[in-house]
Parts: sequence; structure tokens; C-alpha cells
Amino acid sequence: MRLQSNNYFIMKIIKYTLLILFISFGIYSCSDDNSNGNESQDGMPLEFRQELNVSYGNDPDQVFDIYLPANRTLATKVMILVHGGGWTSGDKADMDPFKDIILQDLPNIAVVNINYRLADENNQPYPMQIDDITTIVNLLKTNQDDYVISNDIAFVGTSAGGHLSMLWSYAFDTENDVKMVASIVGPTNLTDPAYLNNQDPILQEVLDLFGIDTSIEYLEEVSPYHQVTASAPPTILFYGGQDPLIPTSQGVDMEARLASLGVTHQFTLYPNAGHGWIGIELLDTWTKLKAFTETHLED
Repeated sequence: MRLQSNNYFIMKIIKYTLLILFISFGIYSCSDDNSNGNESQDGMPLEFRQELNVSYGNDPDQVFDIYLPANRTLATKVMILVHGGGWTSGDKADMDPFKDIILQDLPNIAVVNINYRLADENNQPYPMQIDDITTIVNLLKTNQDDYVISNDIAFVGTSAGGHLSMLWSYAFDTENDVKMVASIVGPTNLTDPAYLNNQDPILQEVLDLFGIDTSIEYLEEVSPYHQVTASAPPTILFYGGQDPLIPTSQGVDMEARLASLGVTHQFTLYPNAGHGWIGIELLDTWTKLKAFTETHLED
């Protein structure tokens, strides 16, 4: 009965929002603080603390929410959540179900749920969105003593957020702070023939964000598949076999690349799933992601 209750809770929390996340390719600061970010004045352990819409830049989209667990120390690890939306849309609120289930099932981890500047006809996603992630990571380090967290971080990204999470972890983590990265239906290789030779105008419109007739060299620069090295952090991947936006080759080839480099990884392909899933497959995703996090981030 306890297992059934827990499974129901997980499904209740996350299934409806993940559908929206996968189908789709504020600037003031407010806070709800239960501690001052350091040891409490009476010497008691730190209490749970959250700050919402913390600004890290001048753009209204440059904000994040941070959730700091009770009893945290300077060894507390940080999970960064990166929403999807085809690099042009989406919001950190889309990742709230992930935030909620992490706080419930992995209560010793700090969670940072981020917004980033969205791409449009005048602003390409790269390097703009990678720069935003770098700024956030640096800000967390600057405020490490206030937040009472470590420099050890992990990423969970969905769709475009999965792409950004992998790309930053593989190519821009110059200090090896990333201990694991999770991609759920994230694009991995923009030089994939399934993309270069596609006949889908909607898909092409998304790909054109990186430039029409962009050189192969540039497409490789923005592709996690081409940027990953043998020193990459442990990676867990989830893909759908019927995804209209992310060809199966994106996940299968990425898994083969990680294996050839000897990178610790897990790969799950749900043959009948599209750009998102519910039910048993979604429960399977969380079960595997939780175990992977406990192994590689909490150890």
C-alpha cells in the first residue's frame, strides 16, 4: 500500500506538466526565507529557505528560484532545472513538478529552477543561453556562504533545456563542477542527417534558430554529441521512439558516443512514446532519475 501511495503521489505531481513541456519545443525579487542563510543565531540547524525570482541580469527573463534544504551544509549539492520550449518559449514554472518531486524525494539537495533569455529573430539561442547558465553558476559560487551550498552541481533539462544542459556540462564546465546531467528528449546532434535532410517546415523553423545554411563546423560547436569528451560527467538520457521533433537517432547515437568514450551513462528509449509520456513510462523515468542522482550527486 505504501508503494502504491508513493507512485500515485509522483504521478499526481508531474504527469500533466511534462506533457506540456515535451510538446512545446518576471524581474522583481521576492523571497520566503526561514533562515538567514547561515547557522541560526541560537545555534540550531538551518531551516528550509527559498528565494523566488532572484535576478541575475537586466533582462526580465534572467531570474531563477532557489530552494535550500533544511540542515544544509557547505557540502550540500545543487540541482539546476532547465526548461524546454524550442529555445524560444517556456518558463521555469514548467519545471515546478520536477522541483516538487525532488524536494519530496531528494530532500538533501538544493534546487535552482532557472529562466533564461529566449531566442527570437534578433537573438539566437547560442551563445546567449549558455552565457546565462554560466552567469547563474558563477552567482551561486559567489553566494556560496550565504546559501550554504557546495560547488557540486547537476542538471536536469527537458527538450531544448536538455540540449543546453548537456552542452554546458560538456563544453563550458571549465572547473568540473557538474557531477551529473540528465536530458529528457534533448537534441544532441544538429548535424544529424535526420535534421539536415528533413522535410518538416515546423521542425526546420526550430532548427533555423541556429542560422539558415549554417556551416557544419558551427552546428558541431552547438551539438553535445560533438562536444562531449571522455571527461564528461555521468549522463542519463530519456527519449521517445515516436517523437516528431527529436529523431530516435539523437538518443541512440548519443548513447553510442558516450559508450565509446567510456562515460558513465544510462539510456532509456520508450518505443511508443513521443515528445513526452505519462503513466508507467513516466514513473520509470523518475525512478531511474532518482537512483542516478542518489548515486552520482548525493554520494
